[in-house]
Amino acid sequence: MINTLMVGHGAREHVIGEALVNSGVNLFAFMSFRNAGLDELSKGKVKIHSETDFKEIIEYCKEKKIDFVIIGPEAPLVVGIVDALEKSGIPCVGPKIEAAQLEGSKIFTRGLLEKYKIPSNILSKKFFSMDGVASYIKDMGEENIVVKPDGLTGGKGVKVYGDHLFSKKDIIDYCQELIQKKSGFLLEEKCEGEEFTLQTFVDGKNVVGTPLVQDHKRAYENDEGPNTGGMGSYSMEDHLMPFIDKNDFDKALKDMTLVVNAVKKETGVEYKGFLYGQFMKTVKGIKLIEFNVRFGDPEAMNVLPLLEKNFYDICMEIIDKKLSSDIKFKRMATVCKYLAPEGYPVSPKKDELVKINRKKLADIGAKFYYASVYKEQNKIYTTTSRAIGILGIADNLEQAEKIAEQGVGCIKGNLFHRKDVGTLKILQKRIDHMNSLLNK
Repeated sequence: MINTLMVGHGAREHVIGEALVNSGVNLFAFMSFRNAGLDELSKGKVKIHSETDFKEIIEYCKEKKIDFVIIGPEAPLVVGIVDALEKSGIPCVGPKIEAAQLEGSKIFTRGLLEKYKIPSNILSKKFFSMDGVASYIKDMGEENIVVKPDGLTGGKGVKVYGDHLFSKKDIIDYCQELIQKKSGFLLEEKCEGEEFTLQTFVDGKNVVGTPLVQDHKRAYENDEGPNTGGMGSYSMEDHLMPFIDKNDFDKALKDMTLVVNAVKKETGVEYKGFLYGQFMKTVKGIKLIEFNVRFGDPEAMNVLPLLEKNFYDICMEIIDKKLSSDIKFKRMATVCKYLAPEGYPVSPKKDELVKINRKKLADIGAKFYYASVYKEQNKIYTTTSRAIGILGIADNLEQAEKIAEQGVGCIKGNLFHRKDVGTLKILQKRIDHMNSLLNK
């Protein structure tokens, strides 16, 4: 039996772990705090320790005779975990440090896209001081500005005019705050349209797409409230979106392939692992918002349970640089709804008991994935982040949403969720928004 180590502790890692176990591997887990789902899937073969302590991870791999490792989160990737493991002879699914800068440095990514003339790139300029900031804002128009800190920000550092910044002074103040923190930043053009996520498998050269997903970043219903790590997501049975056609999909996939080739030319390092492209359809075409060098959370939950091909085989093809394009997914829709502690993301209540009716969930046909919760004396408690993802899978979106919503009812605790995630009503809002832009 193949011994596989999963590094990471969230719902993304829980669903990756499930896909691995379903494909017949013997799972081990290495995480900074205990994910109850991975604990169960690995039958307790778990080490709780820092996910960026390479020495400890390498020793654990040797002790447990690990055949290959999958890195779930971005933090270990951007500081070189794959380089360290592979130097010790341990194969990995995940990009090396230079390639991982696609997420680790927004300045690197925009520079790469500009240099290699990637069609979905947008206007931007890098800054390491306040020199030229005011004149760039004036040239662009303050209402067209997005401020992006260079490094990892956990999805919460990007500030957009009209959403987080409401005047030129707000923009200048935030830029000065970043400079004081010794952070370079980008000023980018603000795009208007509908976002979608394309997650891919990459073996250094070949890039294979998965069903498109749309996330809901805002905390509250009708897309109100502060940004979060994602309150839920959905995918359609045709693997596209009503406002994203096959031509749009192909353009996004082509640009991701061009970027993978550009990384090799620029750094000499092949990009291997999972690559997540966040795109927006605009009146000017498909535009790249950002890359992540791993699966999305919650978006991994929308695609991995639909896989028809053995996930272990895909991982081996990535490692061996022999990725084939025969990866198929069930023609079904998915809806993932995240339960978060009351008060999230501003002042979340932690250490609250969560009760899960597993039998009822199974009867409904809903799946669940543990995110930031902890287990003590066989009971589950909240932390200050998202708690549990509930997934519905069905022949169409309406049925999948119904299963997910019924599944939410099987969880008891001081939690809330967005009831509108995956509903036809909010989907229609997205369609109308896109049509209003295209028909101006």
